[in-house]
Amino acid sequence: MKYIEWFGKNFIGLFEEGGDQFISFMTDIVPLLVVLLTFTYSLIALIGEDRVNRVIRKSAKFILLRYTIMPVLSVLLLTNPMAYTFGKFVKEEEKPAFYDSVVTFLHPVTGLFPYANAGELFVYLGIANGVMEAGYSQGNLAVRYFLCGIVVVFIRGFVTEKVTKFLIKRGTISEQDAEVE
Repeated sequence: MKYIEWFGKNFIGLFEEGGDQFISFMTDIVPLLVVLLTFTYSLIALIGEDRVNRVIRKSAKFILLRYTIMPVLSVLLLTNPMAYTFGKFVKEEEKPAFYDSVVTFLHPVTGLFPYANAGELFVYLGIANGVMEAGYSQGNLAVRYFLCGIVVVFIRGFVTEKVTKFLIKRGTISEQDAEVE
C-alpha cells in the first residue's frame, strides 16, 4: 500500500513541477521572445524588405558568406522553421548545403537569441544549468556556442556543397534530386 501511495503522490508531483516550470516560462521567456521578434521584424520593415532581399541575393554568390552570414541571418530574422526559406537565394546544387548549414545553426543560436529556435531552449538551458553549477558563466557559454556554431556551419556547408556537386557531376544524383523540399 505504501508503494501505491508513494507513486500517487510523486506522479502528481511530477505534473505540479511541470506546471510550475510552464508558468515560469510564461512570465520570463515568452515576453522576451515576443519583444525580440517584434524588434527583428521592425528592423526589416525599417530597412525595407526589397533591400534586405537584394543584399542576401548578392551575398549568396560567395561561399564564405553563403555558409556563415546567410544561415545566421536566416535563423535570426526568420526563426525556425521559416529560416529554410532563405534557400531561395542559392543555386539548386547549393540548396542541400544551405539547408545543412541552417539546421546546424539552430542549436548554437539559442543561448544568445532564444526566440530563434525556442524548441532547443530546453536543451540549452539544461546544459547552461550544469555549466553554472560548475561555476562558469552562462553568458560565456552562449558566446562560445554561437562562435563555434558559425565555424561548424561553414565547415558543414562547404563539405556538403562539395559532396553534392561531386555526386551531380558523377551522375549519381541529378540537380532535381539534390533539391531540398
